[in-house]
Amino acid sequence: MRNRVPLLTSAGLALAVGVVSVSVSGPLIAYAAAPALAIAFWRNALAMPLLVPAAVWRRRPELRALAGPARRDALLCALAGVALAGHLMAWVPSTKLTSVAASTALVTTQPVWVGLIAVALGRRLSKWTWFGIVAAVLGAVSVTGVDVTLSRTAVFGDLLALLGGVLAAVYTILGERVRATVSTTTYTTLCYGVCAAVVLVVCLAFRVPLAGYPLTAWAAIVAVTIGPQLLGHSLVNFALSRVPATTVSVVILLEAPGAALIAWAWLGQVPPLLAVPGLLLLLVGVAVVAAKDRKVTPQAPAAL
Repeated sequence: MRNRVPLLTSAGLALAVGVVSVSVSGPLIAYAAAPALAIAFWRNALAMPLLVPAAVWRRRPELRALAGPARRDALLCALAGVALAGHLMAWVPSTKLTSVAASTALVTTQPVWVGLIAVALGRRLSKWTWFGIVAAVLGAVSVTGVDVTLSRTAVFGDLLALLGGVLAAVYTILGERVRATVSTTTYTTLCYGVCAAVVLVVCLAFRVPLAGYPLTAWAAIVAVTIGPQLLGHSLVNFALSRVPATTVSVVILLEAPGAALIAWAWLGQVPPLLAVPGLLLLLVGVAVVAAKDRKVTPQAPAAL
């Protein structure tokens, strides 16, 4: 059993910086004057020139094994990449259709969906976990109900964010299984590579322009790649090796209010007053699920 470490350590600092880094993802995507699917592609593709050399240099024997006796793990890495692609293709557009606050809060329902998938697989959940799931669902319904009064576009964005949370849960479950035997460097390289390839195919199929954006859009895309994609997730993964996963999962929920505050200060997005109680209930519900049921708590952060 992993020893508990005080949060006021290098791991605690890494976790704090990691949460701040992922919190800027939603506002940056909403700000970028580029197609949502193109942003989803570039944030993975731009990471590959850094990840591939690192994997080849440090994990060459492991890569050879994945091409041979460990092909099952390679398949799981690929499936996780497909799930991550689906997550991004749902969530990234949602930030442009609804408010950053609603989109980020709804996509963080990931632990709730992990719990429901566990039920579908035959596992019994605690009463506290069910309480958290019900609270989160009621909060999500409340937020979507408020958006019904605003526009159909906002409601569609809410539904996409929820779908993004479901696919993030699938991505996390697959990632947990793979990382029991595969290093983070190798897993991340293969997963992001497959994700970029899948999103690229979709972009080409729907003729989504992958270039020709203003300089500010490219700056935002690069910032998303360096900040949330590489720095944020890497630091959270570092913290996971030293801080209990339940603690990390609950702390990561601070991404939602963090993103809302950044969007408020930077983009002038003020969440509707009627949506605030629903957002709070949603976050409380997810926090309860993450804190009260260790077997449901994701061991890896969501890919936001």
